[in-house]
This record gives sequence, C-alpha cells and structure tokens, in this order.
Amino acid sequence: MVRLGNITFYADDPRRLSHFWADVFGYPRLEWEGDLREQQMAAGLTDEDLARRGLAEDPEGQGPRLYFHHAVAPKKGRNRIHLDINATPGRRPSREELDAERDRLVALGATVVRLVDQTWGAWPEIYYQMQDPEGNEFCLQ
Repeated sequence: MVRLGNITFYADDPRRLSHFWADVFGYPRLEWEGDLREQQMAAGLTDEDLARRGLAEDPEGQGPRLYFHHAVAPKKGRNRIHLDINATPGRRPSREELDAERDRLVALGATVVRLVDQTWGAWPEIYYQMQDPEGNEFCLQ
C-alpha cells in the first residue's frame, strides 16, 4: 500500500513560501538552525543548499507535509494541480467563517482571485480562488 509523502512546490524563495504555508496550517516555521543545521552541514550540505529548500510539516504527523524546492525558472501559467483548504475542517463554514479565514490568509500574504458561488449539479459550491505569495493557485472552501 502506498502513502502520500510530500506535496512539493517549486519556489523562487523556498524559505519564505514554506513559512507562508506553515502559517496557513498552523505548523511551526522550520529554520535551518541549531542541531538541524549542524546535522545537514555534517552531511555535506552548504548554506546555499539550505537556502534552496523549505519544509512545512505537521509536528503531529496528521496534516500534509509540504516540501519546497528552488525553481530554476519563473512560474508560467496556471497550476495543473492545486490545494483545497477547508476553513472549518469537518463541516461547511458559514459565510462569516469563510470570509474571516480569507482575511487571515490575505494578512499572511495570499491574494484573492475571485469568489465562486454556484451549484455544480446537486452540490452547492462557495469558495475563494486564491494565490499564495508566489502565485500558486489554491481554493479556500
């Protein structure tokens, strides 16, 4: 049986983007310092190597693990895959809760693309299309 390991992002600034997503999910921000830095340096990495990587990881191992790798070229076009973020896990948010979470994410550095309020077949859909600080699309529902 297989299991999802990482959701990987290419990033212009992996550290900054990993901090944004850590803040979104309430994870601690990873810094390459102390024992963690020494461990990586002893394994042959350099400060430049560490600057090209970032990580946002749930310390309890329950949420998604996001890995950030330095991009070799600027992002062009839309993502072929995106994350859907639940404003209120386990239930649909009220409009006030959805808007409050939108405002929190904007304060962290996200931008709103548009509000989608429609039905798809029998299912009502209300969510915000958003972008992280580097333009990666995600939805807040």
